Amino acid sequence: MPALIHWLENHLLTCPYKALTGIDCPGCGMQRSFIELLKGDFSNSFHLYPALLPVIFTLGLTAAHLYFRFKNGAAYVKYSYFITIGIIMTSYIYKMCV
Repeated sequence: MPALIHWLENHLLTCPYKALTGIDCPGCGMQRSFIELLKGDFSNSFHLYPALLPVIFTLGLTAAHLYFRFKNGAAYVKYSYFITIGIIMTSYIYKMCV
């Protein structure tokens, strides 16, 4: 695992939006947050990108619903997406204002 983390740290992708405009996009910080999560540093991961865990949860819920076909799974996935988008936009607005 340390070799994977080291490789990821040295191969981060550049955000095209930030490269063109100089302004962070709503997804900026997700890669670094994911690396911190892999290291087990939940606090720093949350600080870098608060929406990472909800994004992972939503993607996992979507995959589980597609595989298992939960009775009300589509509604749960929809609500999870709305909550995740709300967290992303709230943290982005906060980051832009501070």
